[in-house]
Amino acid sequence: MPRSQAPEIMDDPGQSEADFDAALADLARINRMTFATAPLLRFLDRVAVNGQPLSVLDVGAGGGDALRAIAAWGARRGQALDLWGLDRSPWAARHAAAHSTPARWITADLFDLPADRRFDVIVCGLFAHHLDDATLVRFLRWLPAHAARAWLILDLHRHPIPWAAVWAGTRLLRMHPMVCHDGPVSIARGFRRADWSRLIAEAGVVARPRWVLPFRWAVEGPGG
Repeated sequence: MPRSQAPEIMDDPGQSEADFDAALADLARINRMTFATAPLLRFLDRVAVNGQPLSVLDVGAGGGDALRAIAAWGARRGQALDLWGLDRSPWAARHAAAHSTPARWITADLFDLPADRRFDVIVCGLFAHHLDDATLVRFLRWLPAHAARAWLILDLHRHPIPWAAVWAGTRLLRMHPMVCHDGPVSIARGFRRADWSRLIAEAGVVARPRWVLPFRWAVEGPGG
């Protein structure tokens, strides 16, 4: 079955700040329950060089929960960090600030970032499935152009088991209606290995997709 192109409510700029804020809080809750940052932190363990500051950009940063996890990781290992979040929703920046996210923020479309703006590492969690294939190919080319050292995409595996788990779990936990709707749609918009192989080949970039728990894909590539 191909990737779904069904729209997600969260991508509608007409949503209110209150709804967006509540949805971000529930998404952060899901991320904690599924240990979503574990592969991200393992990636940073591999690319960090002791004693050297590390600039990190989180694309599609949402409410900043991944950046807060990265900041805690850096504090544990004494790693100097320059953290940035990028999200085109103005509500994302406000939510991140309200939750004391220790990062500077860029409210813009990622493709509007200046061509010479680079970071040591770029990460992207649960954002890629929001893009159609053509835009995702463009994004795969964008990543090594703006990452000096390495980049990482973490996203969903399209499969009936996580679809059913998310459909049932969001309702049993009485999550925000936006999350109840978008959760299963996100899974249907997710990826299988063949999708990543095709998209990486079309983009012409060096990247390696790996399956990680729970039903996620980690796609990692070198900087340009």
